[in-house]
Amino acid sequence: MRKITLFFTLTICLTYSAFGQQDPMFTKYMFNSLVYNPAYAGAKDHMAIGILHRTQWWGIDGAPTTQSFTIHTPLKNERVGVGLSAVNDVVGPTHTLQANLSYAYRIPIGTGRLAVGLQGGVTNWRADWSQLELFQGDDEAFAEDMPNLWQPNFGAGLYYYTNNFYVGFASPQLIEYDLRSNVDVAQRWSRRYRHYFFSLGAAIPLRGEMLVFKPSLLVKNVGMFSNLNKDEFFESLGAPTEFDIDLSFMFYQALWLGVSFRSAIEVINDSSSFDSADFWAAYYLTNGLRSGLAYDYTISELQDIAGGSFEVMLGYEFIYKTKRAVTPRYF
Repeated sequence: MRKITLFFTLTICLTYSAFGQQDPMFTKYMFNSLVYNPAYAGAKDHMAIGILHRTQWWGIDGAPTTQSFTIHTPLKNERVGVGLSAVNDVVGPTHTLQANLSYAYRIPIGTGRLAVGLQGGVTNWRADWSQLELFQGDDEAFAEDMPNLWQPNFGAGLYYYTNNFYVGFASPQLIEYDLRSNVDVAQRWSRRYRHYFFSLGAAIPLRGEMLVFKPSLLVKNVGMFSNLNKDEFFESLGAPTEFDIDLSFMFYQALWLGVSFRSAIEVINDSSSFDSADFWAAYYLTNGLRSGLAYDYTISELQDIAGGSFEVMLGYEFIYKTKRAVTPRYF
């Protein structure tokens, strides 16, 4: 078991280090949408705060643990929304901490609004390779014992939404960085890749406000434009396109129950795979407090070793104008 655990620990680290640092994964992405899309800032028309903790692949030493914090609000000029997001991600001996300030300008179009968002921030990436038992002690990928990098970045996104529908597209980290200083073009080295997120969702009342059906979709792509990279080696690099399909029901604007399925598809090199089936619940109190739990049942080969993944969510909605919104906001 020790060798297996060490193998998966190294596999996880290599995914983040020797090939590229990936954006963190969340099952309940709709609870921290600002992490993926800066145009979401102020979309609730009141201040909203959210925190989320995720433990992934419970039972594997060095498996990812992630926390996120978001706060956003519209300003007195209701077309403008601002926000702050922070993500702390630990994977084996690597640690990533990022914080971003977001700005969104919202333009009325038809029955909804189109928000154009920008964000800027900084990421700290560091590692302690001394925590690993290396099969090859002189591996150049781990030659620098404790790398520590501060890297500024910026992102952009679009988000169109009505009371019952939304669609968004964003790239929260537009600048790609090398994560090693001793770069050798002839070898693979670690790199922070640009990620693209596409989101889509709806709220379909089945019995008025008593029962609302809420399907949603999140698609994550890495390397969409890698063929334009100036470095020839990275022209063909990327990861399978990952997607999350979620089906949920909201009862009386309070109890929210859902199931989702996560998978990845890659047509070119046939690296498609199933990841997990997810079950979650959330509850909204009348005072604005919301809480939730999510559990991911692993359906990949990790099932025999990992105990699944889970998330805990907590948030608060500040509704200034009325104690209860006249028109429900589902997103």
